[in-house]
Amino acid sequence: MKIAVCVKQVPDSWAEKKMADGLLDRANVDAVLNDLDEYAIEEALRIVEANSPTKEAGEASGHTITLISMGPERATEAIRKALSMGADEAIHICDDQLAGSDALATSLVLAKVISDGAFDLVICGTESTDARMSVIPAMLAERLSWAQLTFAGTVSVDPSMKKVSIARSTEFGIENMEANFPAVISVIEKINEPRYPSFKGIMAAKKKTITTKNLGDINIAPELVGSKAAWSKVKDATLRPARSAGVKVEDAGEGGRKLVEFLVEKRAI
Repeated sequence: MKIAVCVKQVPDSWAEKKMADGLLDRANVDAVLNDLDEYAIEEALRIVEANSPTKEAGEASGHTITLISMGPERATEAIRKALSMGADEAIHICDDQLAGSDALATSLVLAKVISDGAFDLVICGTESTDARMSVIPAMLAERLSWAQLTFAGTVSVDPSMKKVSIARSTEFGIENMEANFPAVISVIEKINEPRYPSFKGIMAAKKKTITTKNLGDINIAPELVGSKAAWSKVKDATLRPARSAGVKVEDAGEGGRKLVEFLVEKRAI
């Protein structure tokens, strides 16, 4: 069983973000592994551990986990962290012409790499914390013509039958879904608790293979990606206003009334 996990390096959620030429300035902000992708990595590891006689990934077990990431050269920092959790190898698509790619272009690139890799399952987090679009899993499934099982709260895989089942929570209750290999899965935060990389895992990650590919390697024309091909562009952006001081109510016997007046003014009641 070959599993691919899509991962992304994103700006730190706590960092102040700025725009540059209509794009998010990524070069001058701390960058981290998208934390929602850690749940996808953990789930891939648990699937392998549940179905492997060696209880770990690797060719010896017959089950491998490959990370796939599209991003600049510095994205290798996030990829190494993901490898230290236990994945076997990674493919990094790195090309200056990819800068500014929208979700359509991103899904095109990822789908091409996935198709070339002959994977059985692709696992994604629900979304990236920099864009918050949650569309890549569905786009991948459409481009690959694979089944999509999204927003999974639990995942069960039967490699011998080449089937995967999930349970997903909706506003109407729990939906149980299943599909044959190959399939694209996205997982929610509540599905598991991602493991911390061990010292052994961190040291092992330094020796694991990261295969770097450019657009020529995957046979995608430059005019199909990047900001020039994006279907939308940011024309202008302004910083969020500084938070103003709150309203202080001193209770001299009329605090309750003043509180009600404030809530009515804000249309809270």
